[in-house]
Amino acid sequence: MSRLNPPPSPVAIDYDDSRQRLQFRLWQMFMSTLTILVAVWFTTFGPVPAILAWVVAKHILVAILMMGLHRYPHGKDETESADSGA
Repeated sequence: MSRLNPPPSPVAIDYDDSRQRLQFRLWQMFMSTLTILVAVWFTTFGPVPAILAWVVAKHILVAILMMGLHRYPHGKDETESADSGA
């Protein structure tokens, strides 16, 4: 006996996360700008606070970037099979 497919759903569900993606990207821009402004402000205190501020700012900016790369790893048109390398 052949397998029967389930009936199609009466409501098409399309998950569009474009608003969440925009909100997250704006949050990334805001946090990056805030990090740079704080580092510039600490630079006015002298060379030692400036070095420490830029080292910390670099780590914060990389963390913000990495969080964004893992949050949305695929675009809408990409599929899982594109990452398999085959």
